Amino acid sequence: MTAPGRRSSTFTRLLRHGFTDASAAERLLDGPELAPLRDDPVLLEALGATADPDLALRGLVRLLEAQQEPAARRELLDTLISAKPLRDRLLGVLGASAALGDHLARHPRDWQVLVTYEPQDLHPGVAEFERRLAEAADPVALRVAYRRCLLSIAARDVCGTIDVADTAAELADLATATLRAALRIAGAAAPEDARLCRLAVIGMGKCGGHELNYVSDVDVIFVAEAAEGADEGKALRAATRLASHLMRICSETTVEGSIWAVDANLRPEGRNGPLVRTLSSHLAYYQRWAKTWEFQALLKARPVAGDAELGEQYLAAVSPLVWQAAERENFVSDVQRMRQRVVDNLPAAEAERELKLGRGGLRDVEFAVQLLQLVHGRSDPSLRSGSTLDALKALAAGGYVGREDAARLDEAYRFLRSMEHRIQLHRLRRTHLVPEDEADLRRLGRSLGLRTDPVAELHREWRRHATAVRRLHEKLFYRPLLDAVAQLAPGEARLSPEAARERLVALGYADPAAALRHLEALASGVTRKAAIQRTLLPVLLGWFADSADPDAGLLNFRKVSDALGKTPWYLRLLRDEGAAAENLARVLSAGRLAPDLLMRAPEAVALLGDGDGAGPGGGLEPRSRAHLEQEIMAAVGRSADAEQAVTVARGVRRRELFRTAAADIVGSYGTGSQPAEADQDALVDRVGAAVSDLTAATLAGTLRAVVRDHWGDTLPTRFAIIGMGRFGGHELGYGSDADVIFVHEPRDGVGEREAAEAANKVVAEMRRLLRLPSLDPPLIIDADLRPEGRSGPLVRTLKSYAAYYRRWSLAWESHALLRAEPVAGDEELGRRFVELIDPLRYRPHGLDEDAVREIRRLKARMESERLPRGADPRLHAKLGPGGLSDVEWTVQLLQLQHAAREPGLRTTRTRRALAAARDAGLIGAEDAAVLDEAWVLATRVRNAVMLVRGRAGDTFPTDSRELAAVGRYLGYGPGRVGDMLDAYRRTTRRARAVMERLFYGG
Repeated sequence: MTAPGRRSSTFTRLLRHGFTDASAAERLLDGPELAPLRDDPVLLEALGATADPDLALRGLVRLLEAQQEPAARRELLDTLISAKPLRDRLLGVLGASAALGDHLARHPRDWQVLVTYEPQDLHPGVAEFERRLAEAADPVALRVAYRRCLLSIAARDVCGTIDVADTAAELADLATATLRAALRIAGAAAPEDARLCRLAVIGMGKCGGHELNYVSDVDVIFVAEAAEGADEGKALRAATRLASHLMRICSETTVEGSIWAVDANLRPEGRNGPLVRTLSSHLAYYQRWAKTWEFQALLKARPVAGDAELGEQYLAAVSPLVWQAAERENFVSDVQRMRQRVVDNLPAAEAERELKLGRGGLRDVEFAVQLLQLVHGRSDPSLRSGSTLDALKALAAGGYVGREDAARLDEAYRFLRSMEHRIQLHRLRRTHLVPEDEADLRRLGRSLGLRTDPVAELHREWRRHATAVRRLHEKLFYRPLLDAVAQLAPGEARLSPEAARERLVALGYADPAAALRHLEALASGVTRKAAIQRTLLPVLLGWFADSADPDAGLLNFRKVSDALGKTPWYLRLLRDEGAAAENLARVLSAGRLAPDLLMRAPEAVALLGDGDGAGPGGGLEPRSRAHLEQEIMAAVGRSADAEQAVTVARGVRRRELFRTAAADIVGSYGTGSQPAEADQDALVDRVGAAVSDLTAATLAGTLRAVVRDHWGDTLPTRFAIIGMGRFGGHELGYGSDADVIFVHEPRDGVGEREAAEAANKVVAEMRRLLRLPSLDPPLIIDADLRPEGRSGPLVRTLKSYAAYYRRWSLAWESHALLRAEPVAGDEELGRRFVELIDPLRYRPHGLDEDAVREIRRLKARMESERLPRGADPRLHAKLGPGGLSDVEWTVQLLQLQHAAREPGLRTTRTRRALAAARDAGLIGAEDAAVLDEAWVLATRVRNAVMLVRGRAGDTFPTDSRELAAVGRYLGYGPGRVGDMLDAYRRTTRRARAVMERLFYGG
């Protein structure tokens, strides 16, 4: 007996073997049914290897209880222990499928179908399944026999004896045999009807394509002809009765449940058309009335039951029509719209869990493959397969799909189909939704071999494959270039110049003539450089087409190639480093800022390669402030004078701005090998930190250069630069000025005037050098947040600051000081400045009512006076409702009121302060999340505008291409600009409501 308070060794072993309810499992193992095996380690090991050990054990106990005789129970136990194949198959099924466990409990001798396998059992075909169903003379018996066959397929599936493609093919073969059995039963019930007609059943969809699920509607089309000597009208009515009976036999629910629904809605005219037609009637419909999607559906048609000769005649008659479908007007766009309608009609609550129909789901692979089959299968019969995976293999072999793309699609499709199979197998229910329950996800992950952390691993693998499918689907399926291919006359494979222009227009190029000139300049000739360009350009053109401005992408690529054409490493980098070419394509077509920075020093292309930097992103990984300062200070030390030194510092700044922008673009767009960054918060924080560190390092280097040029090693006064606003908050954007204030303190023996003159000269020289006309972008130093604003002295001593703040400090200045942080110069002086201002910004008693009223008044005045005339307030990212200003003033008011008592609020960073306020209970978690989301989105919008337009802006562009480019950066695909603007308004509207309640007290 186990001592009180201690767990038995069996309990511990059960947990170790994957049981989640070890107490219940221990009771079952101690029960009479498993008494002979209670201490057998083999059973526990085998249960632990299943998808759900608890479910498997419960199913085994039920099966043992269902055995009618003790001898039958002993036979099962003896076989279970002595025969490993049976043990693995039986327990594997019981741990994966509650529904098949129920079947075994109702039919306790059916476990014996798993005992031995002859060669025909390992890979049974239609004939073998027909033999097993032959004795079923009524619908109930057919269901039992069907489940018995399903049991054998599932057992080999869960044990890995057959892969997902074999499983799907066998399920289709079983469906074929079942349809034949159902037709046999229907014919036996109405022999006169069977005598009057020849009826053929054409398998469609996954049944026709030999890739059926465990539980799926079986799509069919019925075609009939009158038997010799019979009246056609009577024959069609008889065939309709037989077809209807066949459908009921399979679909109706009995005491043994149903098999699956037989769906005939793919027939001509759908559910509004006659259930059964003659062959000539089918042909007349397809030749005159059929829509594009109906020919796409016929790709998978194959005779499965009934009159085999008639079925083959049907197939021979419709096949030529299928392969002419691509010549129909608007063929490609018709197929594209059909796929988009499927996505648009998904319930919003289920879209993210949809394995089949959602973005990155099974249907994306199937549509892409079918489109390519229809386009290219006219002249290449090797592509005419009903199986998705076989067709994909043939497309790769024929060069219609890149081998790497095909391999990734194949891998993703197999994984997603495996998920779908396991989900359906559990309850034998028709569903394509990934479950939400933790236990279901755990079982699903374990069934796919993910055992370390099944739920997390499952989500990771699912998202990885779905992302790959989505990206490759867009590349293959939405490429408008297929419009041009689809319009080729039969036998014509080479594009004329006119056809090439049409193809470029289809790809989205606004100036195809210029694009052709660029292509000719890049790829003409017999040089090695031209040969490499001819290899790269087809891929690059596709990537440019994925952007909002393909023309700019191609033009910029030509400029970079012209500048670096004779550099030996450039084309080699693009050809040999997987990331470089796609990264470059994304950067060159995403807007003006990054290409402009790159054109000033094209050798920065090297940063786009895999790089030698540690961690993800390689060459695009942001450099630390220490690394940047070290590089800039070394360059300053080598320079002849301050002007040369600052030129070098500005060059480093330009290069690092490009690195940051490129990393941001690649992270936002994603690439074939690296999905878009899902965490937009991380992108915003990364950009803000990188640009702020870069600005601080540039100022530090410029300060060192100016001091060295005029005073040698030591300035007559200690000098520190204090970052303010977004600079102090580590939240600078690409177009931000450097908001600062300057503080100095005369060194011993130096007079106040001399010290002040030196400090002012430093500031003036720094501002001049950082704004000199140059290829590099200027860095504007803005000191307007100093005491007295523009009317006050540019530089003050620490004592002067102390006197001013003691006598004259206004509420807005305490407010502004919340973001003050030393960024360059004398560290000790910077620290003392912070000590001086901390009591002002983190007031021991917070704010009185008058101060709160003054801050609210200032905010209201700013809203009314500073918003640009004519701007739509709802789309102004800085000053509009729910924009940056609303969030920041709300957070800063909480800091002024509570930071003295809550140390977490003593930070210059908005998002950290917001999180601290939430953690301190000063703001609800939901309100904090709303404000944080709005702040991140507004910051992303400002960054996007700068990246796209090349100049700073606080509102969405009005130009349609620029607006589309902002949308792509924010994760909205082509044609979804309206969705982006709606989402922005919705997010900021919620933030404004929170702000009014918390800031204004409304």
